[in-house]
Amino acid sequence: MIRSKPGAPRRVPPRLRSRVPGLAVPTALGATAVAYRMTCPLAHDDALAARLISSAVMCALGTGLVVHARHRLLRELRRSRRTAETAQNALLRPPPPRVDGLAAAAVHLSADPEARIGGDLYEAVATEHGVRAVIGDVRGHGLAAVETAAAVLGSFREAAHDEAELAGVLRRLERAMARRRRERDLAVPDAAAASTAQQAASAEEFVTVLLLEILPDGGVRALNCGHPWPYLLTGARAEPLVRADPLPPLGLFPLPPGLPTVPCGRLLPGDALVLYTDGAEEARDAEGRFFPLRDVLGEAARTTPSTPRSLLRTVLTELLRHTAGPPKDDVALLVLRNERHGEGTRSGARQAARPSAAQPHPTDRLQSPA
Repeated sequence: MIRSKPGAPRRVPPRLRSRVPGLAVPTALGATAVAYRMTCPLAHDDALAARLISSAVMCALGTGLVVHARHRLLRELRRSRRTAETAQNALLRPPPPRVDGLAAAAVHLSADPEARIGGDLYEAVATEHGVRAVIGDVRGHGLAAVETAAAVLGSFREAAHDEAELAGVLRRLERAMARRRRERDLAVPDAAAASTAQQAASAEEFVTVLLLEILPDGGVRALNCGHPWPYLLTGARAEPLVRADPLPPLGLFPLPPGLPTVPCGRLLPGDALVLYTDGAEEARDAEGRFFPLRDVLGEAARTTPSTPRSLLRTVLTELLRHTAGPPKDDVALLVLRNERHGEGTRSGARQAARPSAAQPHPTDRLQSPA
C-alpha cells in the first residue's frame, strides 16, 4: 500500500474524477431539498398556501434533476456517435480522391438509421502490383458482421501489398475468415451450451468478396467469390464487366486448389467501374419492384459530370427516392474511373483496341491486353 507524504495533496482516482462533475448538480439539488424540508418553516406549515409553495419548490428541484439527466444522456449519445464515426472511418475509411491515376469515391448506406457501420466492406489501394480493390458483403448484421468485415479488410490491406498474385490475396482472406471463426468458437467456453441458433449462425457465416487488379496499362483481372460483378461505364452505357460464374462465398467451402484470375480486358481512359453490394440492386419500392441500378447508372453517365462523386450522389438520390427511406439492406458503392491519359490518348487507344469495320458491343470497350 502506497502512502502519500504528510501535507501532500491527495490524488483523486481518474474514474472518480470523471464522476465528480456529473454528481455536483444532483448533490446540490438534493441538499437544497433536504435543507428546505429541515429549515424552512413553510415546509412544516399545514396551510394550503404553504403546501402549494412547498410543492412548487419540490417540483422545480425535480425538474432541474430531470433536465440535468437529459443533458447528460444527450452528451453520452453524442459521444457514442462520435466513437461510432471514428470506428467507421477506421473500418470503412474513404478512399483518396486519386489512386495511382484512378479517380475514386465510395459510399456506405446503412439499413439501420441509428447504425454507422455494418457488414459491407470496400477498399482500394495502390501497390507495386497495380491498383487492387476489394468489395464484400458479410452475411447478417450486428457486431458479429462488423468483426468479420474488420478481419477481412485488415487482411486485405496487408496482403494487397505482400502478395504478387491476386490468388495469394484471396487465400489470405480465406485464412483470415478461418481465424475469425476459430477465435469466435474459442470465446464460447462450452460449445455444447451454445444455442442451436448460435451454432447455425456460426456454420452459415460467410462473406461475398470481389477482388480487382487494375494494371498500369489498364488491364483488369478479377477473382470473384459469390459477389455481383461490377458495372463498366463506357460513355453513357452501363454493362456488366464480365459474365463469368463466380466462386462460392468465403466461409462456405474451401477454395479450390487452382485459382485462375478472370481476365476482364482493359479499362480505357474515361471508362469507370462501379463496384456495389447486392443491397443496391435488391432495394425495393412500395410495390416490390427492384431498384434499376443499371439504368440509373447509364442515365447518370449521360446527364451528370463524369466524376465518381457526382455519380454516387445521383445514384444515392435515386435509390432513396425509390425506397422512400433507408433500404432494407446495407448498400456500399465504390467507383474507380481511369484518368491516366488525356482525351487524345483515349481516342487513339479505342481505335487501336477495336476493328473499325465491326459494330462494337458495349462490353468490347474492355479489350484484352495485346
